[in-house]
Amino acid sequence: MNLAQLLARQARVAPDRPTVFDGLRPWASHAQWAARSAGIAQRLREAGLAPGDRVVLFMRNHPRYLELLWGAWWAGLVAVPVNAKLHPAEVEWIIGDAQARWAFVTRDVAPGLLRGLERQVDAESAEAGSLLSPVTDWRQVPIAERGPDDLAWLFYTSGTTGRPKGVMLTHRNLTTMGLTYFVDVDEVTADDAIVYAAPMSHGCGLYAIPHLMAGARHVVPASGGVDPAELFALGRELAPLSTFAAPTIVRRLVDHAEAAGLGPDDAARSFKTVVYGGAPMYLADIRRALQVMGPRFVQIYGQGETPMVATALSRHHIADATHPRHLERLGSVGVAQTPVQVRVADEQGRDLPAGEIGEVLVRGDTVMAGYWRNPGATAAAVRDGWLWTGDVGSLDADGFLTLKDRSKDLLISGGSNIYPREVEEVLLTAPGVAEVAVVGAPDPEWGEVVVAFVVARPGPSPSEAALDAHCLERIARFKRPKRYVFVDALPKNHYGKVLKTELRERARAGT
Repeated sequence: MNLAQLLARQARVAPDRPTVFDGLRPWASHAQWAARSAGIAQRLREAGLAPGDRVVLFMRNHPRYLELLWGAWWAGLVAVPVNAKLHPAEVEWIIGDAQARWAFVTRDVAPGLLRGLERQVDAESAEAGSLLSPVTDWRQVPIAERGPDDLAWLFYTSGTTGRPKGVMLTHRNLTTMGLTYFVDVDEVTADDAIVYAAPMSHGCGLYAIPHLMAGARHVVPASGGVDPAELFALGRELAPLSTFAAPTIVRRLVDHAEAAGLGPDDAARSFKTVVYGGAPMYLADIRRALQVMGPRFVQIYGQGETPMVATALSRHHIADATHPRHLERLGSVGVAQTPVQVRVADEQGRDLPAGEIGEVLVRGDTVMAGYWRNPGATAAAVRDGWLWTGDVGSLDADGFLTLKDRSKDLLISGGSNIYPREVEEVLLTAPGVAEVAVVGAPDPEWGEVVVAFVVARPGPSPSEAALDAHCLERIARFKRPKRYVFVDALPKNHYGKVLKTELRERARAGT
């Protein structure tokens, strides 16, 4: 069950189909992609790399990312994709922890040599071109035998609360994730195209797997990132695109469409499906996105530990405004995806009734093999086959999961539990509020008090009194913020998640 077999299959059945694009420029057909990946697999073996060895990809989004990733798998190696925005010192820690031997980089993110490697290759250099030079017949380069439980992808968590942990994802994990896409997320044909605007080291890159399964096209924007005007233009030229996007990217697409006077019909000419996840999508934001861009959104909930697979909120459920609980469902993350079970449990692991809040647990063939070289963390996270996600939520009677917060984000004021997301949802509906993050700050009388960090929209900023009145009209008095802190921007990590640890420190310090 080597993922490289997916590429070999497409190279046999559709060898000449243009499949990888650098912007609008065709980069490789299936056969060319296979010949390059087979070529580098052969040369990596000749250099002494053996199945199971780790190879780091520390690159911006680039067409060669796909060739290197599948080349690593062809040789039986383990890919260690690293976010291109990390500091080199952070990458060196990952190299040491993963015991990686080689790294492929782009100079814009790694201008100097990274310590701890046998060899570092600039993916845009002549050296890389030589390593990737196509073999005459890719069929003559054997694909390494790998079992379903052999490691394929070593994903390092974002590490917002300490050193990142290496999530061990197997060929079975990723194959199951790919097949699940067609059942629970979106249908894909050979005429479809996925665009890699979000980092290929993360969820967006993982979605290369189902799109290769279907023989679809793979488009890397010339900018290598998120330029809404570029993405809308690419879609108009290459056919409507699919992509994975964090909510921050969705907001940028919607802002651009609104500013450019584009409506749902215009969006439909550029985008087939926008899958969003990775951070909270607030109700106000998805309602605005539907109004501006139309029904082309699907939500997924997962973690690195169960990649892209836990629950899904389908296009139908998102667009079905006639359902009596439409807004409630729109604020959820959907129902369990096909290959997993999802439940909400108390601290002892006992199931909680519908509507009660507890920790979200997931079990199935996408759940990680464990944390790399960290048996203690593995034992704490996976118990009796169930992944304890650390997320807090509730299931309704129909199986829709609504997330409240990470368990560590829960705050207790005066003995009452307060879920920051509930307060954030309310504040985002207030006039003049663009973004908001709510945290707790220590208080000698109440234990903790609610502090809201607010980013205002252009124009007159909302007053504290106006925000307070807005909250009091919609939520219980004890939940409303005791302090409002107006900021120019919220601190975020490389995946667009708000760094609440930093905000808690600022709230504690009164800054």
